[in-house]
Amino acid sequence: MTVDRERVAELTRELLLAIGEDPDRPGLRQTPDRVADMLAEFFSGVGEDPAAPLAHPISVAQGPAPETLPTGAVIVRDIRFRSICEHHLLPSTGRAHVAYLPGERVVGLGALPRVVEILANRPQVQERLGEQIADTLFHSLDARGVVVVLDAVHQCVTMRGGRQPDSSTVTVAARGELADPAARAEIIALIGGAS
Repeated sequence: MTVDRERVAELTRELLLAIGEDPDRPGLRQTPDRVADMLAEFFSGVGEDPAAPLAHPISVAQGPAPETLPTGAVIVRDIRFRSICEHHLLPSTGRAHVAYLPGERVVGLGALPRVVEILANRPQVQERLGEQIADTLFHSLDARGVVVVLDAVHQCVTMRGGRQPDSSTVTVAARGELADPAARAEIIALIGGAS
């Protein structure tokens, strides 16, 4: 889906008028177009298939020798993401930590951050974002298990409402074998461990 930049610019101009500003003054003249470009970037994941980066996994039968395939968890830590809260349209920024237990297929490590990016780049809440990442990986890779830990700072919490500038929100989503509390705890310990 493509953001209608022209319409966003028109609406931004109307918003500036509605708050009592002059959209024609020098500092605001380019703001409607800038906002349109920003929203096109922030919402680039709308309509995009998050499973697309996982479309070409390597199966055990056709890939590397089985002894070189992981038998334990594959973990990618500190995947930076940003998203826009669907409740207030304010940004959140954070880190995703993604782990999966491969079944018969593995995927290139660069595909995991791309899945996070696609799902984060849409109006979103953190709780659902983690669940969507976990579901996409679990089903697209036929993984034995998945854990997704998200740690993010939400401007709707830090700048308005509760105004808690030092707070962050942590969510955990788990599937398959890693939904077991003991297995999940081991993965979370590895995520938090030194590299």
